[in-house]
Amino acid sequence: MSDPSRAATDQRWCEKVTVSFSNTGGTAVRSGTVTFGTHIIGALGIDWATIGSSETLPAPIAAGAKKSGTWTVCVDAWRVPLGMRIETRDVSVRWK
Repeated sequence: MSDPSRAATDQRWCEKVTVSFSNTGGTAVRSGTVTFGTHIIGALGIDWATIGSSETLPAPIAAGAKKSGTWTVCVDAWRVPLGMRIETRDVSVRWK
């Protein structure tokens, strides 16, 4: 899987996250879960918290194929006061 590519939205507590997946195995991936770790960053750059969320993997992914997915990842608005921002840095995947 690739590193996450992030894009801002019109709400400071949300961002669009794109990740590409490559199936290097010999069989198709039929399903799975993508888990995001979204960091809440203060005005001085301090990482205050990491909030997890999960989405469905864009499956199926054929053997040897690549597929991308884009998700709008949000945290509760009250967690991101004015002057703070979010960064979805951590991505993990569970293949099935």
